[in-house]
Amino acid sequence: MSEEELSLQCKRGDSHACRMLYERYGGGLMAICLRYIGNKDNAEDVLHDGFIRIFQSIRKFTYQGEGSLKAWLSKIMVNEALGYLRRQNVQAQQEVLMEDIPDTADDADSLDDIPQSVLMKMISELPDGYRNVFNLYVFENKSHKEIASLLGITEHTSSSQFYRAKSLLIKKINEYRRNEE
Repeated sequence: MSEEELSLQCKRGDSHACRMLYERYGGGLMAICLRYIGNKDNAEDVLHDGFIRIFQSIRKFTYQGEGSLKAWLSKIMVNEALGYLRRQNVQAQQEVLMEDIPDTADDADSLDDIPQSVLMKMISELPDGYRNVFNLYVFENKSHKEIASLLGITEHTSSSQFYRAKSLLIKKINEYRRNEE
C-alpha cells in the first residue's frame, strides 16, 4: 500500500491501515523517541502517547508527496518527546564537570570507522539538555533560535549546549578509537 493510500485509509478509521502504519513506521519513530528520551521504558511510553496523538489528528494530515507522511509522523513524535521532557523538568541545563570537556576539538571529521549503533549510543549517553539540543540541531535541522523557542532556553544556551555536546562526543569518539587500536 502506498503512503498516500495508507494515510487515506487511516483517515477513514480503517483499523488494518492503522496497524500497518504502526508496523511500517513504529521502529523509526521509536528511534526518534530513544534519541530524545534516552531510556527505553520512557521512550516506549512517549511512542505510545505519540501514536495516540497521531491517530487523533490523522484527519488533519494532507498528503504532499512521497515522504510527507513519514515527515509528519516524525514531527509529531519529536514534539511528543520534547513535551515529555518539559513535563519531566529535565530541560534544566545539565551540569558537566569541566574536566569532562576537552579543551580542543580533536579531529573527528570522518566517522566512517565507527558503527552507526555506536554513534547513536554515544549520543544517547549525553546529558539530557545537550542531547536534546544536539538532536534538534543535527537530526531535525533546527536553528539555535528555533531550538531556544522549542525548549524554552536562550539562543546562547542552545549554541553553548550544542558546542559542549559536540565536545563530549569528540571525546567519546577519540576514546572509542583508542580502545579499538
